[in-house]
Amino acid sequence: MAKAYPTEFRDDVVRVARKHEAPINQIAKDFWISEATLHNWLKKSDVEDGARPGLNESERSELRALKKRTRLLEQENEILRRAAIYFA
Repeated sequence: MAKAYPTEFRDDVVRVARKHEAPINQIAKDFWISEATLHNWLKKSDVEDGARPGLNESERSELRALKKRTRLLEQENEILRRAAIYFA
């Protein structure tokens, strides 16, 4: 699993990249991260800022919670359906 970088670090790197003072590959080298990681952070930042379509972090967490709740309700429904068949 990839190591997690602190949010403050990510925000600082994205801020530096947004200034366009150096090429992306040089910024990535300077901060000891891969170029792909920096591109992913820039894309995620665009989504969070609303400049690019997609789900922001709060929407993703809400979607995860709703999917988990749906899965639980489907399991409960299946148990009740089987119980109704058993007692019928």
